[in-house]
Amino acid sequence: MMSIRTALLGMVSTLVITGAAVACQSVVAATRDDGAAQRPDALERLPRPDHVVIVIEENKAYRQIMGNPEAAYVNRLARDGALFTQSFAVTHPSQPNYLALFAGATLGVDDDRCVASLRGDNLASELKRRGLSYATYSESLPAAGFTGCRTGHYARKHNPAVNWQGVNLAPGVNQPFDAFPSDYSKLPTVSIVVPNQLNDMHDGAPREAIRRGNDWLEDHFVSYVRWAASHNSLLILTWDEDDGSSGNHIVTIFVGPMVKRGAYSEKIDHYDVLRTIIDMYDLQPLGLTTGKTAIRDIWVPERLPKRSASPEAGRE
Repeated sequence: MMSIRTALLGMVSTLVITGAAVACQSVVAATRDDGAAQRPDALERLPRPDHVVIVIEENKAYRQIMGNPEAAYVNRLARDGALFTQSFAVTHPSQPNYLALFAGATLGVDDDRCVASLRGDNLASELKRRGLSYATYSESLPAAGFTGCRTGHYARKHNPAVNWQGVNLAPGVNQPFDAFPSDYSKLPTVSIVVPNQLNDMHDGAPREAIRRGNDWLEDHFVSYVRWAASHNSLLILTWDEDDGSSGNHIVTIFVGPMVKRGAYSEKIDHYDVLRTIIDMYDLQPLGLTTGKTAIRDIWVPERLPKRSASPEAGRE
């Protein structure tokens, strides 16, 4: 009798343990399925450009640029790439917007005064941590590593990386625009280009400033855009802020072989753009980008990396 009872108890225990295991597996599977349902199909599939060049223009509203014949080249880029019709800066004036795009936060800076230095992670330090490269190319910067507040038409307020120079960035990331490579294959992984205040649409009457900035952009980047089309590289053109007249509504355009042409109406800001670059290169989110998701609807599917095979693939 004892042996029968023991056998029965063993069978019951086995059933209980097996049932608990099945239930646990069901919970895990349900959690995985729920997670998958919450994540878009291409969540882990963003393009990984060989080079990203970000050009930042100044102080013009979306309505001042789009459809304006003085900005003919910018409008051509919009037709050739992804135009975000609801793109917004994060604040006024200029400097905190540059910090938002570079570090994911304005870091308590709310004006254009020369900042002594800033601490913490940023786009350049994160790229370096991943074995990738970064540089800012500022027009009219007198020399690499220059930390002065202003000289000629150069203004430090438009050069965010310099604020971390000597903290976690080397002077070599702070370059004059003259150092922008003519051999584009030698570009860093990500770069920010800052025209001087004559050529970034900042200075002068709006019509003249827009025409001059548009022409500068065409003169210096038409060849890069052509090259990028066959070299897995991307141009991002954006503005730091509007002119104070349109709720900080600005133009943002992505152009490259991985981009689906069209107008996109989702609302984005500098943090969304930064989060997209962060996720392209598997970097750690910075500041307020932790609450953002990368831009995912503008990419040519054939240009996205293939998904890795599921660990369940091939199992019966």
